[in-house]
Amino acid sequence: MTDVFDSLAPGTVAHTMLYDAACAARRHEDGPALTHSWLFTGPPGAGRSTAALAFAASLVCTNDDVVGCGHCDACRAALGGSHPDVTHVVPQELTLRVSEVRDLIKVASTLPTEAPWRVLIIEDADRLRNEGANAFLKTVEEPPARTIIVLCAPSTEDMVVTLRSRCRHVYIPTPSVESVARVLMGQGVAQAPAMLAASATNQHIGRARHLATTKQAQVLRAQVLNVAELVYHGDVAFRTVGGLFEAIEAEVAASLEAQEAEEKVKLEQALGMGGKGKGAAKAARGTKGTVDDLEKKQKLRRTRGARDGLDLALGDLAGLYRDALVYKGGAGVGLTHPDFEGLSRELAEKNSEEALLACIDALVQCRADVAANVRPAVALDALVGRLRLACGVR
Repeated sequence: MTDVFDSLAPGTVAHTMLYDAACAARRHEDGPALTHSWLFTGPPGAGRSTAALAFAASLVCTNDDVVGCGHCDACRAALGGSHPDVTHVVPQELTLRVSEVRDLIKVASTLPTEAPWRVLIIEDADRLRNEGANAFLKTVEEPPARTIIVLCAPSTEDMVVTLRSRCRHVYIPTPSVESVARVLMGQGVAQAPAMLAASATNQHIGRARHLATTKQAQVLRAQVLNVAELVYHGDVAFRTVGGLFEAIEAEVAASLEAQEAEEKVKLEQALGMGGKGKGAAKAARGTKGTVDDLEKKQKLRRTRGARDGLDLALGDLAGLYRDALVYKGGAGVGLTHPDFEGLSRELAEKNSEEALLACIDALVQCRADVAANVRPAVALDALVGRLRLACGVR
């Protein structure tokens, strides 16, 4: 059908619904295929935002022969986040504040400037709670004639029922390894690293892209998986996990550095900081509290990002023990970490199935501890202790 929907398996309900809607939009039909408010759901990494951007690209595509060609300037701009009529919102806090929602309502109410449609995509729309959801309800219920709204959330149950009932629901299933690899190869990644990244991240499109293109992420993954081997080497594992969380924090800080610097510059400009002359010093003192609030917000974001990164790392390590169980049970399924096949075989030879399951249980407990705000250093030390007990290491 269309190139922009390559991440969705042809023939699936999602592929068919979105393609039909894009065709109806091209013909300016207000029939059953096209609606103005959508809700995309699916497991983490299934590609909800990728599907939403693909849908947006198909709506603004300028190719007369193909709906959503993926190659015209409009498609590339939409997929790259630079199209003036496609607004992609990624919430940075636990909830979307009413003031932010009102800004989104203004965006949705604006006529498109270049394309036939204005598209508003809101990731993590389950963060629209209470007052924010009520403020947005009228816009979702009766969007402007030239506006398409796409809300993305893990499941329908996560959404406020009043918003959910006003949207057409599209479930985005977890894509295959081959589908994710094809998306990465379309973005310039070679086939072998694309296949490995897709498998190692359990077909999580965003993580797969990050792993395939970021050397630091590749090194960090190797450090995480090697913990399974270091468990057998005295106190080395305890010393290693201490630096592991610090490495995750450093990676998160590096990924947010440019964004935080831009936020600070914009705030200082808005407050008139850096000015000279009479009264400038007094004005600067009065803005210190506002700058402090921004820095506190950025610190909370880094903390949350580091804890989320640790949770994903623990999931990667659980995948290695899963691979060992695959060998132990002789199951004919693919490995999560094929490049660590030797280590997973070694774990299978050293441990019983019960011991491997106990290791996975230890990782589940560690993730629960971190989610309950146990200090990561304490949770990781406890994890190593449980892994050593499960593997019979004294």
